[in-house]
Amino acid sequence: MKYYGAADLHSNNTCLGIIDESGRKVLKTKVHNYSKLILNELEPFREKLQGIVVESTFNWYWIVDAIMDDGYKVHLANPAAVKQYDGLKRTNDFDDAFHLANLLRLGILPEGYIYPKEPRAVRALLQKRLILVRHRTAHTLSFQSLYCRHKGLQLRSSDVQRFRDYEFEEISPFEHVQLAGQGNRKNGNKYLYLYSITQNQSG
Repeated sequence: MKYYGAADLHSNNTCLGIIDESGRKVLKTKVHNYSKLILNELEPFREKLQGIVVESTFNWYWIVDAIMDDGYKVHLANPAAVKQYDGLKRTNDFDDAFHLANLLRLGILPEGYIYPKEPRAVRALLQKRLILVRHRTAHTLSFQSLYCRHKGLQLRSSDVQRFRDYEFEEISPFEHVQLAGQGNRKNGNKYLYLYSITQNQSG
């Protein structure tokens, strides 16, 4: 007898569903998001379990790693492609899990690539660096716009980071304007520092 399983993953719990080769439901349970609890539920089916499906949600890393490390075959479902089978789905979380298990059983599961842990970590750092660059650029552009509005002059981005505290009084006599500019400069410098760290780490 062959078994096919799936985990419908949520922020704090997971619905597990396992079916046999005829499509009969043999396990239906909800557990908290602790890998040991999930592995305990899978253990009785270990020898004949052909695979476990996990949908590619925002928090899939931990469960996929735990199940794979324990020796199971994991399939990462592509949620965008699974939508073509919406007519077969219902709204119950367990039905979603059984639906994914059935797709695996029928050999029609749309799958995504499971990045290995090490390159996944590098990718996460590069994504963070991209966010930091965007934040730094936003503060730089905001300060350039403020300077141009009050001085009528263009300011190069390289000059923004070198701006000194006493120079803000030259932009406007109003303290609120000076504080706005200082906020841009200080936050821009903060993101510049964080960006330099990620750049050194990722090479």
